[in-house]
Amino acid sequence: MGRYASDTGGGDFTPAPAGTHIAICVGITDLGTHHGEYKGEPNVRNQVLVTWELPDESFDTPDGPKPYIASKFYTNSLSEKANLRADLIAWRGRDFTSEELRKFDLQAILGKPCMINIVHEESGGKTRAKVKAVMAVAKGTKVEPPVNTPRAFWIDVDNWDAEGFEALPKGIKSLIEKSDEWRSLHDPSFGKKARAMETAGGG
Repeated sequence: MGRYASDTGGGDFTPAPAGTHIAICVGITDLGTHHGEYKGEPNVRNQVLVTWELPDESFDTPDGPKPYIASKFYTNSLSEKANLRADLIAWRGRDFTSEELRKFDLQAILGKPCMINIVHEESGGKTRAKVKAVMAVAKGTKVEPPVNTPRAFWIDVDNWDAEGFEALPKGIKSLIEKSDEWRSLHDPSFGKKARAMETAGGG
């Protein structure tokens, strides 16, 4: 599913500051299809990671100040209760049309500004920045161009983007390597296992 959303029925670092900030979408990463469990029931989700740069908030590095970055994981769905749909509606300031719900190109938000609300949460003795809300930028707000070049990585098993994959952070690459798509490309036995499961299930 990757790039198109539809209605289908850790490390040591300084977290982005809490509060509401102007943000620019500088990254969309297709994480592929993953299997998990929700409320005791198995589920399958196609996931994406959206990343924003905070142009008005920076931290010092040996190479000079750099803007903070914040990210949020989403199930790639525009179903009625999906977090991605709710955040995109708030970001765009309008609901989706019937045509958009059938196939919305996530590439459309890359490089676009918005407002995000960040809260700090403690986990494992570390403070993590969590994006709690996404909103539209007030009309007339001036937003400077991002420092980071906006980039998207989409999983295409027929045309694998090896260069784009290698440019991703190590932790994100590790997540992708657990996806069905990665395994179908790099694990010769995976396709046989998947077909066996489909046959057993009557698919």
